[in-house]
Amino acid sequence: MVQEKRRPWHRWVLLGLMVVGFIVGGIFVPVQPEISVAAEKLVEEPLITIPVLGPFYLVNTLPSLALTILVLLIIAFFTNRSLTKSQRSDLVPRGIGNLMEAFYELLYNLTEGSAGKKWAPVIFPWFATIMTYVLFANLLKLMPGFESIGVLHRASGEGHLTQSLGHFLGFEWRNLLPQKVEEGGYILAPFLRGVSVDLNFTVSLALIAVVAVQAVGFRALGLGYLKKFFNFGNTFKVPFFGVIDIFVGLLELVSEFSKVLSFAFRLFGNMFAGIVLVAVVSALLGKISIVPAMIFMFELFVGVIQAFVFGILTMVFMVQVTQGHGHEEEHAETPAAHEL
Repeated sequence: MVQEKRRPWHRWVLLGLMVVGFIVGGIFVPVQPEISVAAEKLVEEPLITIPVLGPFYLVNTLPSLALTILVLLIIAFFTNRSLTKSQRSDLVPRGIGNLMEAFYELLYNLTEGSAGKKWAPVIFPWFATIMTYVLFANLLKLMPGFESIGVLHRASGEGHLTQSLGHFLGFEWRNLLPQKVEEGGYILAPFLRGVSVDLNFTVSLALIAVVAVQAVGFRALGLGYLKKFFNFGNTFKVPFFGVIDIFVGLLELVSEFSKVLSFAFRLFGNMFAGIVLVAVVSALLGKISIVPAMIFMFELFVGVIQAFVFGILTMVFMVQVTQGHGHEEEHAETPAAHEL
């Protein structure tokens, strides 16, 4: 049998895209984005002013937050419709229902293997919800239009010149030119910016995760969970080790607060580093657009990994607080040892 020789057409497609990117990059020279840690304001005037907290502005992470929720609601709707349809027919899930069922079954098996059958139903909703939301927030950040289409603001310092693209839908559309001016130029505040690149979002999510961990700890051990932080039981019985237990409890209390910083800055730092990396590589390579595109593939990998890390750490911390402390396990094992 004579086998047909496979033609590597994928390589030609890749080469063609590189040539097109090089030509388009020469005609429409891209402008390097403004690297800003804080979310940019879309409007200069605050939406509301809270008496204690101060003014509340419309920043470009709020539309991204709403878009993420909308996408999740749409996926949940079609998943529910797919599973309902399969229940009414042959009980075999298909399409998006099959995909989501397999995904969450994988997460549940992972939770059950770590927490056991008793605590898996309690921990799984937190693990799955946090991981799903962070995953979609990270993936939506890679969509075209994010951090590239927005509102032009007058630059307080160095800015860019603009070029008119005409009127459409009642608006005058402009783009920034590579030329910079010291005064009177413009900067772009994108309509959409990834929520994972906003420290407000990561800190809020970290607080939710840490508070949920404490709630699971109290549910599992009751008020005995406080012995993890305030252990005075051996202070008078064994003074030396009792003092050590007190300091260990204080260290545990400090570590709970440090989890908020660890959660928040790990996610924020990794996702913000992606913006800086793409900007730096694009500036160095100029018209060669294929390498920044490959870095976006790396960003896709990092986004998935960071969502999994955030969710799995929440799950692991919850599993830890459901276990008895060393002293409680000791007292629980002592009667059994005497009976033997």
